[in-house]
Amino acid sequence: MYKSKYKPNKIYYFWACDYSKISGEGVLGNLFIKNFQSDKKKFKVFTVQSLKIKNKKIKKILNYKYISPFVGILFCWYFFLNGRRVGYINYLPLWNFVLFLTLPPKIILGPITGGAKFNKKHQFILRKYFFFIFYKISELIIFIRCKKVTFATDLLKNILNKYTIFNSKFNFVFKKININKKIKKKQKKIDLLIYYKDHRNKNIVFPFELLKKLIRLNFKIFVFGDRLKMIGIKNLGYLNNNKINSLLSKTRFTISSNENFYTMFNLECINNKVKIITTESKKNIKYFKDSYIYVNENKEINLKRF
Repeated sequence: MYKSKYKPNKIYYFWACDYSKISGEGVLGNLFIKNFQSDKKKFKVFTVQSLKIKNKKIKKILNYKYISPFVGILFCWYFFLNGRRVGYINYLPLWNFVLFLTLPPKIILGPITGGAKFNKKHQFILRKYFFFIFYKISELIIFIRCKKVTFATDLLKNILNKYTIFNSKFNFVFKKININKKIKKKQKKIDLLIYYKDHRNKNIVFPFELLKKLIRLNFKIFVFGDRLKMIGIKNLGYLNNNKINSLLSKTRFTISSNENFYTMFNLECINNKVKIITTESKKNIKYFKDSYIYVNENKEINLKRF
């Protein structure tokens, strides 16, 4: 076995594929570090952007979402072999068994993600059959190497074995919940604020028809994130977390994509007392039911009573 010539220090070296405050993965990474920091442990967080690479083209390539995880693997091994304590914060989907297999032993893992609804038309065979196999391979690797792990939500709980469930923590994202009791209904001037991600898998479950109906009803609608090409809405582009919260404090409703009821944005909505409109039956919503409003998009919509 390799023995490091360096003595371990008390600083933890974390790799984050995304540490921004304008994306779900970035916010999740920040939440994980905030929780880790509460234990009064010393740490440093590294990303591709923080690496001392002068060539901008190379840096851009390394920051590509399918490459940065492997840069992170090399980063973690470098510090591990030098006797450092290492961690890998985000971009940890359970299907990526290659990642779990190639990371150093005894590594601290950020919240594991996955389990959201998918595009049955284009990805049914891949996700239903192959992903299940990938999940099980990752679960075996985690059992051998990590024992105890944390999951961002409990969406994957139904495919995990009893041992993994017993030794895991679920719904890490709920640490984000901190409802602002000072917000009053009368200060809400924006009808809807919506986060939109232009992604094939996400678009299949995004309620476009419901949004069109709300536009026809003359609702004041703002969209941030990727540009949504619809007449009657105002696109705001990408916003930082402070700006999002400022707008949410003045917002009455948002629309959930139904892909995952507990996205970071939906949790921010709950914190700011924003009602979340969904076309999915409320029977499928396990937590914070009072924050969700079921709407049948094929019938007349009346949001005045909320």
